[in-house]
Amino acid sequence: MDSRTTSFNILMFPWLAHGHIFPYLELSRRILKRKNFHIYFCSTAINLPSIKNFIDKNMLEKSIELVEIHLKPSQELPPHYHTTKNLPSHLNFTLIKAFQTADSSFSNIISNLKPDLLIYDVFQPWSAKQALSQGIPAVHFVPFGAATFSVLHYHYKFKDPSFPFSPLCLPDQDMKTMDRLTKFLSAHVFDGDKDSFFVNHKLSSDIILLKTSKGFEGKYVEYYSNVSHKKVVPVGPLVKQENTSEEGDLEVLKWLSKKDQLSTVYISFGSEYFLNKEEIEVIAKGLEMSEVNFIWVIRFPIEEKITLKEALPQGFLERVKERGVVVETWVPQAKILAHPNTAAFVSHCGWSSVNESIYYAVPMIAMPFKLNMLIDARLVDVEGVGVMVKRDESNLYTGEELAKTIKQVVFDESGHELRHKVRQVSDEMKRVEEEELDEAAEQLWQLCLKKKERV
Repeated sequence: MDSRTTSFNILMFPWLAHGHIFPYLELSRRILKRKNFHIYFCSTAINLPSIKNFIDKNMLEKSIELVEIHLKPSQELPPHYHTTKNLPSHLNFTLIKAFQTADSSFSNIISNLKPDLLIYDVFQPWSAKQALSQGIPAVHFVPFGAATFSVLHYHYKFKDPSFPFSPLCLPDQDMKTMDRLTKFLSAHVFDGDKDSFFVNHKLSSDIILLKTSKGFEGKYVEYYSNVSHKKVVPVGPLVKQENTSEEGDLEVLKWLSKKDQLSTVYISFGSEYFLNKEEIEVIAKGLEMSEVNFIWVIRFPIEEKITLKEALPQGFLERVKERGVVVETWVPQAKILAHPNTAAFVSHCGWSSVNESIYYAVPMIAMPFKLNMLIDARLVDVEGVGVMVKRDESNLYTGEELAKTIKQVVFDESGHELRHKVRQVSDEMKRVEEEELDEAAEQLWQLCLKKKERV
């Protein structure tokens, strides 16, 4: 069937976090260039304006339609909290629970739109069940890596004594946040099913999409395909090229341009992890002791009224003013990482950050605090594209150890070796990128064709 004359409708339904929404948007943008799809993109009202800003106006008018989904109203979680952006951390589980009340709204959406295919995320297995009950194929896409799922499968499903990736396994102490999440999801999302995450993989029609690349995770993609009994289709790193327009963004880049090549460290812990006072003090101490140039992005919960000066150690800003910039606002992360003066990225190892750092061939200095980021950090270390900051006997980071790791990556011979390795992986990732997206678009097209033939 000619894909130039046939068109299929896909309903994209990500979780309410920007770290999930934007990979879904980028995947939408990429597959629209390859096949004659029309995209319905579903999220809550509070997320729709930022989604609109992300999409090219021409594409929004012709190929992507935004669809609003409704959660049941609650005093604890007013509509402006129907997103993880600026959500107080103590309400994270509350939002996941509230999200389950969107099933009736989703039922109306899927019945009215009658898409040819649903692509769904981690916390809404009911969306796949509703689609499948109406003869609509449902494909699970989660913006995590294959190594993470390989480790979780080993930990929660089958303790295979010949598991080939044991260096990625976490000690019990580091599994606590993941254990807590898994127990919560089993009770509140997966109807008591202890398989939690893997329920979505069982429901997924023929394939599972992962935001990863065989250029980086080839052996993990192959392993997880085998143990999940589903074809794992990587969609690449989905790194979006940013347009820098805001004056503040330009100022950061101008500042960076005045520094020496490979002299500056970029520090960011993502949009949804808020450092506590002790963690801020550790990082400040590490940066001060390292004596490198740096750009440090700090974010505070929206309800926390605190200034940078109050949050940072006394006199810190004054002492580092010649070599450091500390900002609270969004910065063009991709452009900073792509800049020749950026030497390393101190990160919590959120999966999008890992992909961006490797894509732009910047070694990572890994400081994870929880969940799958702890696995991703080990992956970065094991695969030689970064270094984990060691913790002390109390399992805490110290300024001294952070400074030591920064100096190692920026100044030592081992840092040159890291840069060489990450450049190799980056080249391989870019080499297979278009091929992987072609394969993903074709797999989705074939699922739509099968549905049409059944009808």
